[in-house]
Amino acid sequence: MEYKDYYKIMGVARDATQDEIKRAYRLLARKYHPDVSKEPDAEARFKEIGEANEVLKDPEKRAAYDKLGANWQAGQDFRPPPDWNTGFEFSGAGDGGAAQFSDFFESLYGRGFGAGRSQRTAFHAKGEDHHARILVDLEDAYRGAVRTLTLQIPEVDAQGHVAMRERKLNVNLPRGIRAGQHIRLAGQGAPGIGQGQAGDLYLEIEFRPHPFYRVEQHDVYLDLPVAPWEAALGAVLNVPTPGGAVELRIPPGSSTGNKLRLKGRGIPSGTPGDFYVVLKIVVPPADNEAAKDSYRNLAEQFKSFNPRSKLGV
Repeated sequence: MEYKDYYKIMGVARDATQDEIKRAYRLLARKYHPDVSKEPDAEARFKEIGEANEVLKDPEKRAAYDKLGANWQAGQDFRPPPDWNTGFEFSGAGDGGAAQFSDFFESLYGRGFGAGRSQRTAFHAKGEDHHARILVDLEDAYRGAVRTLTLQIPEVDAQGHVAMRERKLNVNLPRGIRAGQHIRLAGQGAPGIGQGQAGDLYLEIEFRPHPFYRVEQHDVYLDLPVAPWEAALGAVLNVPTPGGAVELRIPPGSSTGNKLRLKGRGIPSGTPGDFYVVLKIVVPPADNEAAKDSYRNLAEQFKSFNPRSKLGV
């Protein structure tokens, strides 16, 4: 997928005001409108300009686009960085009109990104709901926690530039919360119109990458390093879990990839998930003569053992 430089397409600087973007679009739209333009690529250019304008005219989409940075080149192979829009607060919950634009546009705005602010004509109306994705620690799902979160909100300043405003919120993370779940904060969305109530803020939960564990729905996995003799002879080992260390019996004759289940020790809930330990045999280094001699003796003792026998060699 190719990166699209929307500023270059529109012929404006990255610090252009919203009014400058509006003027640039009007000029380009007149120049490349398929009904009047003589340019051979008018239809494609008109669509490309429309896509760029869809992003740059909207402070939320523009701020999200700017968050990717200015180091990408037009036409360069592009994949959105993981969790690129985490902590970014936006209004609405539509698909952003992604279907009519490029794969690049859809990859950024076509999966739950705000559809922009709707026009309200009622004198009294409830404020728009806001949405944001947040990262939390896996341990918070086991114990519950109160966390202070910082969200970024794009706004147009008095000079017409898009600027980011930060706000901090204390959020209660209930025990058993899972990735993909939403927390509703009543009245924390956009202000109402007239005497209308404020909108709500919906926080979508994602787990922060963990150095030990990985999560699959409500189950949790740990790759556990074991010594060759622990796998061969069996052992009782202390194993960490997000809920605290437990004793685990390693069966004799275990191999790398063997999976041991601790029932009910996954993410807690009415029906808790399970905790899986996946064994990974780690071989001691032969980094001195004594260690090398030990391996030579082992090779001699097990010279009839062929780990590749199933391969026919």
